[in-house]
Amino acid sequence: MKNLLTFLCFFTLSISVFSQEKPKDSTAAQKLDEVLVNSVRVSADAPVTHSNLSKKELEKRNLGQDIPVLLNYLPNVVTTTDAGAGVGYTGMRVRGTDSRGINVTINGIPYNDTESQGTFWVNMPDFSSSVENIQLQRGVGTSTNGAGAFGASLNILTDVVQDSASAEIANSFGSFGTRKHNAKFSTGKLNNHFELSGRLSKIKSDGYVDRASSDLDSYFLQGTYVGEKTLIKALAFGGHEVTYQSWNGIDRDKLNTDRTYNSAGEYTDVNGLTQYYDKEEDNYKQDHYQLHWTQKIGANWTTTVGSNYTWGRGYYEQYKNNQDFADYNLTDVVIGGTTVDATDLVRRKWLDNDYFVLNANANYKKDNLDIVFGGSGSYYEGTHFGEIIWARNASDSELRDRYYDNTSYKSDVNFFTKANIKLNNKFLVYGDLQVRTINYNSRTLNVDDSFTFFNPKVGLTYMINDQNNVYASFARANREPNRGDYKNGNPEPEQLNDFELGWRFVKEKATINANFYYMGYKDQLVNTGELDLVGAPIRTNSGKSLRVGVEIDANIKVLKKLSVLPNISVSMNKNKDFIASTSTDLENLGNTNISYSPSIVAGNAIVFRPINSLQLSLLSKFVGEQYMNNIDDDNSKLADYFVNDFNVSYELKTKKIFKSILFTGLVSNIFNREYVSNGADYGWGYIYYYPQATTNFLIGATLKF
Repeated sequence: MKNLLTFLCFFTLSISVFSQEKPKDSTAAQKLDEVLVNSVRVSADAPVTHSNLSKKELEKRNLGQDIPVLLNYLPNVVTTTDAGAGVGYTGMRVRGTDSRGINVTINGIPYNDTESQGTFWVNMPDFSSSVENIQLQRGVGTSTNGAGAFGASLNILTDVVQDSASAEIANSFGSFGTRKHNAKFSTGKLNNHFELSGRLSKIKSDGYVDRASSDLDSYFLQGTYVGEKTLIKALAFGGHEVTYQSWNGIDRDKLNTDRTYNSAGEYTDVNGLTQYYDKEEDNYKQDHYQLHWTQKIGANWTTTVGSNYTWGRGYYEQYKNNQDFADYNLTDVVIGGTTVDATDLVRRKWLDNDYFVLNANANYKKDNLDIVFGGSGSYYEGTHFGEIIWARNASDSELRDRYYDNTSYKSDVNFFTKANIKLNNKFLVYGDLQVRTINYNSRTLNVDDSFTFFNPKVGLTYMINDQNNVYASFARANREPNRGDYKNGNPEPEQLNDFELGWRFVKEKATINANFYYMGYKDQLVNTGELDLVGAPIRTNSGKSLRVGVEIDANIKVLKKLSVLPNISVSMNKNKDFIASTSTDLENLGNTNISYSPSIVAGNAIVFRPINSLQLSLLSKFVGEQYMNNIDDDNSKLADYFVNDFNVSYELKTKKIFKSILFTGLVSNIFNREYVSNGADYGWGYIYYYPQATTNFLIGATLKF
């Protein structure tokens, strides 16, 4: 309660005056580069709740942390990180929905992992350094490619074509041995048509949590041909991550006495001493290859064809005590006349996957009509296998043998038509129809399921005057279960009906966005609180459920050099007639709170620009209390938290050698709060927490040539 009152003081101060510059709309420019994401994005006045972030906004805090951390201050966004400091495995929730309900596309290509439906930003470290802009749509949003959006969709456009040659070298350093080094270049337009650009990055961190280290490499290479009516882009990007596992969390006793403790890799040696295996790591590589062709035909038509191939491969390695031979297809051994049927061992669990995508769409735009139609098809093949690389008691011939080996296949095809029709100066009508067909096959899981979903969307915007508009929309989404859901039972597909009602106010010195949402679910797959062997949340169908809330955000110029950007989200997130399993029976608990869904999420930025080249920002975030299960157990409740960061950026214009030098600093959690952003509840009192870092800092300099 104290945290909430403290935040409300900041929030009330921020909305006391209405005067702010009109923000630039990153979706407004209709350049050929932007056409790449036309099929998955919406315009500023569309009846869809959304936020935009530009490259300039991202670079002020881009010091090596992952994209979810950079999006932390957007409305109704909650972020977390396993290592506690924003590097390594990070995640985000929007409206209480985790990464498996947030559809992510990069240049219109689906990025979510096909089987788990999650997004693993650790596989693309420092990707924000190659991003032109981002649009976050809350709710179902517009039709998009890949898995359905059940809380939000995140649409990313990579670097656009540069007219002039440029280069950058960036370095940053900070707490917990964190450092980032990258180099970027662009040739600019050669012969007025060709551009080559690229980036190499290296990020390392020891992590706030013990041994939660990260060793991350990434690259980005882009070749572009641009003509008056033609844009062809070929991209190759990817990364290699080696992270020490830190997904176990800690119990309450450790939280109070040793909050950085990490049990991963812990084992007892032959002398009975506690040791930590130094290779208890996740080691994964992922490469993406994209080719896009955008062609303007006549005055009104634009077509886009995009293709993608993704190759992912890697493993996580674990030391395991006293494992039964039978579980690993090992034969018993006789030592000194005694039969031994268990051993200590080191195992690797591998994933080797291939993912192919083809997108195509056409856009007709004339006068008051803007219509896009097209489709997307994808095919995934993922091989899962495990091997033993060392065992204390086993024959050498059995090492490296696979103790499990299976392959899964998934195909996904969708067709859509969406249109914006301006009826007159007052009314804008939006319509969107999508048909999506999925087939998933896994022999090991004994699954061969097919689904066909129809996802209609419709909305209306009414322009009250030049400064005010209101909108209303309805959208339906359907989504198939993921691999983990099948492993844990016989799941049903989910369905969501999303109703949005909003108001936008735009003035020279102020913008305000307010919206109400009602999201009604059938068979929503909610997190139980438990985690599987790789730290992924386990889910169950909850029957009927709903998320209802109000979101408000503003951009206000209080004084000529002082701005505030507050946002607040108040919601109710309920399972209806939730059925829980007890020790003896099933029990109907009635209406319960949905797990990991705080009823209040708020943020604020107070931005002071004493001179054009210097920006000072105080960033505040409040997240209300939330349950880690669906049975309203007070013992399984995460406390609310209120944290503040201080960010400074200063760009020094130079006359020789460099165009400029950008100095950036970030002090996170400036009041040194000990808080927890995530946790797990396995039932029967087994509750674990993920503590986040106390006060820490990052500083950096970017040399721009």
